[in-house]
Amino acid sequence: MNFRFSNRLYVAACWIIELLLVAGTETTQAQKSTVTDKNIKFIEYPDFPEAHSTWGSIGYNVASNTVHIGVTNHRDNIGLYTYEPVQNLMKLNGFISDMAHLRQFQWQGKIHSKIVAAPDGSIYFSTDGGESREEYLMEHPQGYGGGFFMKWNSKTGLQNLGMGMPYESIKDIDIDPKTGMLYGITYPQAHFLVYDPAKNHLRDFGRLASSHVPRILFTDWWGNCYYVDWRQRLVKYERDSDSLVFARESLPAFPGTPGSKIITGVTAYAKDEANGIIYLITYGAKLIAFHPEKDGIGKVTDLGGVIETGKAEAWGPYVPNLNIGKNGKLYYIIGGHGNYVLKDKTVLVECDPATGKKTILREYPITAMTEATGCDIRDKDGNLYFAARRNPSAKGDSTTPFLIQFNPEKEIRK
Repeated sequence: MNFRFSNRLYVAACWIIELLLVAGTETTQAQKSTVTDKNIKFIEYPDFPEAHSTWGSIGYNVASNTVHIGVTNHRDNIGLYTYEPVQNLMKLNGFISDMAHLRQFQWQGKIHSKIVAAPDGSIYFSTDGGESREEYLMEHPQGYGGGFFMKWNSKTGLQNLGMGMPYESIKDIDIDPKTGMLYGITYPQAHFLVYDPAKNHLRDFGRLASSHVPRILFTDWWGNCYYVDWRQRLVKYERDSDSLVFARESLPAFPGTPGSKIITGVTAYAKDEANGIIYLITYGAKLIAFHPEKDGIGKVTDLGGVIETGKAEAWGPYVPNLNIGKNGKLYYIIGGHGNYVLKDKTVLVECDPATGKKTILREYPITAMTEATGCDIRDKDGNLYFAARRNPSAKGDSTTPFLIQFNPEKEIRK
């Protein structure tokens, strides 16, 4: 039997089928997602009414099962906080300028680095100029003197370990947990630093980037450290050979990705040591599986974009955070700096690396959550953490920081 359709009927039939398929897909996603508001907790920072933001300045301390956060007024005052998950207690340990005995000319705008922990429970971080006056007043008497490496322990307090380089912020650090060696990257000249706090020995391996300096360093389970150069090629500090190794190829990028996004490199990472993978997100919105090797550069697998963008540019979404759950799935919050995939909303996304499926779990207006940062932060109970901020007025840059605790597999509040 033959059927003949007019062109209009054919188009209409296709349109109806497409609607049914889309509706079915959305329903399936909704049914599979068990995440509700009870899986997520927003935690405030006490005793700092002028607090403005957090900038990746968060880390987990496995020795004490605590989360540490650096909170700033984005000008000249930084509070160091500790959150104890078991007691649900957020505590202000003090302000950096007071605890480090800094003079007025040694002002620090924020902690931009992640906070890393040593096996003995001490934590390390670095300080940053934090705003444009760092560049405008460089080498000026009222300008920025330079960022410091710092160490904090709940028993002994804060220890200032000294400056990295004159006039340079230290944008990020990481640690070799076996040797205690610290790695750092400076701003604005992107010098790669290797610092041994036990010997107070600091070495400069030279400049690795320029322009809008990549913000993220990360290490593998052998203690090697990774960064990217201005072509977004991985650069590895190989611990055993005490040398830099450069990847031959740049990290994957969408066609047409602007050079300004390529040069800014990696925005977030999370480690799956059991499977030998470090997941990366780039400034060009690519999700990548990196398989490090002890010697040389390992394999890189392109996992596509962080979210389906429709007619918008695939390289557009901004994702300065990434966590991995005990279930092996990735979780990240898209949005910030005026860049949102849904108008004036941030979105919490789940990605299953096994299938490549990416699902929006929750949506938040920027009055509730403007942006979130933080990489690879998970406590012993499987709770994931993000350092976030909100803009209550939805205008300007008058924001308030808060901590997000999220568990994708169980409810954590009533």
